[in-house]
Amino acid sequence: MTTPTTLLILGASGDLTSRLLLPAIAQLLQRQPDRELVLRGAGSDDWSDERWQEAVRTAFAAEDAGDQQERIAGTTYVQADVTDPDAIAALVEGIEGALVIYFALPPAIALAACEKLVDIPLPEHTVLALEKPFGGDEQSAAELNRLLLRIVPENRIFRVDHFLGRSTILNIMGVRFANRLVEPVWSADQVQSVLVRYDESLALENRARYYDKAGAMIDMIQSHLLQVLAILAMEQPADLDEVDLRDAMAAALRATRIQGDDPIASTRRARYTAGRSGDRPVPAYTDEEGVDPSRETETLAEITCEVNTARWAGVPFTLRSGKALAERRAEIVVTFRPVRHLPEGLTGTPTDGGVLRFTLGPDRIDLELNVNGGDDPFALRRDVLSTPLGEGTLLAYTEVLSEILDGDVALSVRADAAEQCWRIIQPVRDAWRSGAVPLQEYPAGSLGPEDWTTSH
Repeated sequence: MTTPTTLLILGASGDLTSRLLLPAIAQLLQRQPDRELVLRGAGSDDWSDERWQEAVRTAFAAEDAGDQQERIAGTTYVQADVTDPDAIAALVEGIEGALVIYFALPPAIALAACEKLVDIPLPEHTVLALEKPFGGDEQSAAELNRLLLRIVPENRIFRVDHFLGRSTILNIMGVRFANRLVEPVWSADQVQSVLVRYDESLALENRARYYDKAGAMIDMIQSHLLQVLAILAMEQPADLDEVDLRDAMAAALRATRIQGDDPIASTRRARYTAGRSGDRPVPAYTDEEGVDPSRETETLAEITCEVNTARWAGVPFTLRSGKALAERRAEIVVTFRPVRHLPEGLTGTPTDGGVLRFTLGPDRIDLELNVNGGDDPFALRRDVLSTPLGEGTLLAYTEVLSEILDGDVALSVRADAAEQCWRIIQPVRDAWRSGAVPLQEYPAGSLGPEDWTTSH
């Protein structure tokens, strides 16, 4: 018999655990009922085992996880200050077999807990799973990475980025690498521009404690969208293992910088004012509870990067994300260059040579082509070939937990990649802090500021 893996959640009584981790554990065990997993929780709240078990039972019932009563009855909770070395030592004492420590904690507390773990004996195959942000700038990210390496080796550090879940990323890589129609044209020779967009219709939704210190750029662009850029821009890896894939992604990030090294001309920021989302009124961001207006936190951010390689030189990669917009739009838009010549007789002047569009969640791919026919057989128009890529049957965090428990870190963020993401955006942070890039405004429920390009 194999020794079960112990999943120890630090911050078990918090929102992340109840909203994302427990439903994901329930779904994972529903799919893999024979997986040997011991679940333990620890948090600052004064919960009993029964209170914790009820939270687990609620999540399992919501995900229809089948009969897990024995597993639920066996899970335990400890109230603990995880920044206390004696408390955290007691949490891991006596655990046999593989151990996964999941830090469902604010970054500062996670850092303090890791500092205490350095001198605590851990099971041989311990894995550390940490949520973003990984540090607060390039230097602090490097310091965090050096600390983590004093606890476990890099191949047992899982920096969680749920955007790197298998379904979305493998769909992009499959289309890019496995199709003769696509693979030869994936370069500056044929590609005019790339847009990675994650617009949300949701507003702040009671996240001021974190979001007002981060803003749209750090919340989405610095982490998730730069990782997507790395997948789009990397050279083809020999293998999709943790070495080759992450080497290719890191190389792409090392070559990435703000377009023209000019954060004033190549970035924009804005913040929503009062408006409506559907039939619901939305207060101005500055009127949201917990917001400090003096921080000038942006709720919509856009940066344009360039990837300084032979494959991509001259192609703008625009990364955009915002809240309280008219609609949710999560997509990757690859626009091809116009053809060099049109035969006389074809009417219309296409502005591009076609568009390949990936829509994320549910995943879909659209190929937009310039075609002729119809009432005027020589008039060009745009038609779309569309196919679903699969909705993805697993929650994002189910994919993440499956990878963590399997010891597969290929789709987690490697140390050097985390540091590079901070390097890329640092000139933007400096320019925004100085006021060189104005903070624009847009009504909640709109497409954004009137002068922003929204026609992609």
